[in-house]
This record gives sequence, structure tokens and C-alpha cells, in this order.
Amino acid sequence: MTSGPTFHPAHIALLGDYNPEVIAHQGINRSLELLRAIDPTMSWRWCHTATLAGEPAAQLGEFTAIWVVPASPYENPDGVFWAIRYAREARIPFLGTCGGFQHAVIEYARNVLGLDAEHAETAPGAPVQLITPLSCSMVEEIGGVRPVPGTRAAALYGQPRGDEGYHCNYGLNPAFVAQLEASGLIVAAKDQAGEVRALELPRHPFFLLTLFQPERRALKGEVHPLVRGFVHAALGHVPVA
Repeated sequence: MTSGPTFHPAHIALLGDYNPEVIAHQGINRSLELLRAIDPTMSWRWCHTATLAGEPAAQLGEFTAIWVVPASPYENPDGVFWAIRYAREARIPFLGTCGGFQHAVIEYARNVLGLDAEHAETAPGAPVQLITPLSCSMVEEIGGVRPVPGTRAAALYGQPRGDEGYHCNYGLNPAFVAQLEASGLIVAAKDQAGEVRALELPRHPFFLLTLFQPERRALKGEVHPLVRGFVHAALGHVPVA
């Protein structure tokens, strides 16, 4: 007799500087509350970036998944970078939204590509500007998103396009897209103009980055399919792309 997938209680680290007035933070809490229907034992904890120090495995080893949340710059960006690297290298399910997207791309560029990558918001004079101002501000804007066929994001999304909420002014410098994709961090979604809106690591159990904020849908009572996929991964069941 063949048994179904094995699920484990999910314990999710929410890394960021929590502010109850931030819409995305409200949406994250609501998303996870709605997803408790999958597993009532699921839990999560907000971890302020100021607390991130020392050995990542010792501090984060209790968690089955890590979500780096919006509202950057963070108080302790170095702690965020080592937490992302830990999730990537230890193959811990990872979701980075908005500021989490930006910092995860920088971590990857530094530690996989060997680039001295920086963020234009916090290091405007740096020679390698990986995260740069968007052509149009997306603060409190809605934008169309098209998942790239064949990606995990597309499989989870389940439709050819959707409208997503944003609160950001910075995104991936398009000059680095080809180099990132050649190394394995692939484009998972674009906007109507072809600009990158999501990235993923196909060979990782779950490593997804979105410049938009999928958590906002929960404030309308709907769980975003990408957030649902992340929680499934945290439970030990990775959806097949």
C-alpha cells in the first residue's frame, strides 16, 4: 500500500523588522492564519533583524522554512544576508518578497557569482549596482505579472497572468539577468514590459523571490498560490514544478 506525502509541523521564521502598520506584514500574518487549515499545528515567529547574529544553524535550525519579508532597509542587513545564505545552502524552503527579493539577489550575486554587489538605496556610489531604481515607482501600485512557463512559479500560479500589489522603488538591474540565469537563478515571472518580477532556484527544494507582495491577497481573504506553495514546502511536501 502506497502512503501519501509525509507532512511535518511547519515552523516558519519571518525575518524582518516587524511593524504592525506595514500592509505587507499584516498580510503575512493573515496569510499564515488562513493556511492553518492545512495544518493546525503550523507556527511562525517574527525575528527582528537586530537579533540575527552568530551561527545561522544554531539560531535558525528550529525552523522548517524562512521568509524574508518586506520593509527594508533592514536594521541589520548583514544578518539578513547570512540567513539567506543559510537557507540557500542548507536547502531550507525560502521565500523572499519585496525587500526579501532584493537582498536574496544580492546574497546570491556576492556568494555565487563573486560580485561586489550592492543596493542603490543603501550604497548609491558602489560600482556594482545590482538593485537599482525601477523605471516607474511601484509604491502602492498594482501591476500585471506573467509567470514564465516551465517554472515552479508558473506551476503554482496556475494561470498565464495576474495582477499583483507592490510597495517598492527598486528592482533587479537588467544588465545582470543573463549572468544570473546562466548560474542557475532563473527568471520566474515578468511584467508586461518584460522586466523581472520573480526569480527562483529550480534545483532547490523551494527558493522563490518576488518583487511584488503576494501576501497582500490575504487581506481580501484569499491565500496567494505562491505563499501556499511555500507553506507546503515548509510542511515537507514540495509541489512538483
